[in-house]
Amino acid sequence: MLGKFFQKPDADQQNRVPPGQRLAKGFPVLTYGDTPSVTPSEWYLKISGLAKPQTFTWDDLMAMPQSEFTADFHCVTTWSKLDVQWRGVKVTDFMKHVEVDPRAIHVMQHCFGGYTTNISMNDFVREENFFAHTLFGEPLPAEHGGPLRLVVPHLYAWKSAKWLNGLEFLDHEELGFWERNGYHRRGDPWAEERYSSSF
Repeated sequence: MLGKFFQKPDADQQNRVPPGQRLAKGFPVLTYGDTPSVTPSEWYLKISGLAKPQTFTWDDLMAMPQSEFTADFHCVTTWSKLDVQWRGVKVTDFMKHVEVDPRAIHVMQHCFGGYTTNISMNDFVREENFFAHTLFGEPLPAEHGGPLRLVVPHLYAWKSAKWLNGLEFLDHEELGFWERNGYHRRGDPWAEERYSSSF
């Protein structure tokens, strides 16, 4: 299994692969439930909670500055993929269009299909985070979260919600789907924050 689908990192890659992870030869797809089918013309992103209510369309997103990203991707199921190439909108650029109450300290990500995952504002609003619509030069496939997903390279990939359609700003922490079902509240790969100690 290791040789066919996964490999150990080379010596010069060791410092980029968190503890307990193997390198994937492809780009595995792991999804709970059905894969939503949403076209760009149907897509929207709703802002709610402790923020001025807004709904962004695909055209709104495409009108924002577009950037290229190369980032490592770490899944809680012990695989990593290095140098994944994306295109999209930096979270910091997007947030220039959102009015958030200063009391907001957490964000709940909502998705087509009903998935949710939580993230702190400190982890969300970082220069290296982005909303991705392109993967390796092609429109982001549905199985990888298309038409749009969040990518948070410094946390395990379940925090990078696929099929994103809502950001709810909160003055407290609420747990999302996997967090309520035993996953860690934060998910730092380098600290192996895979599962909650309460489960």
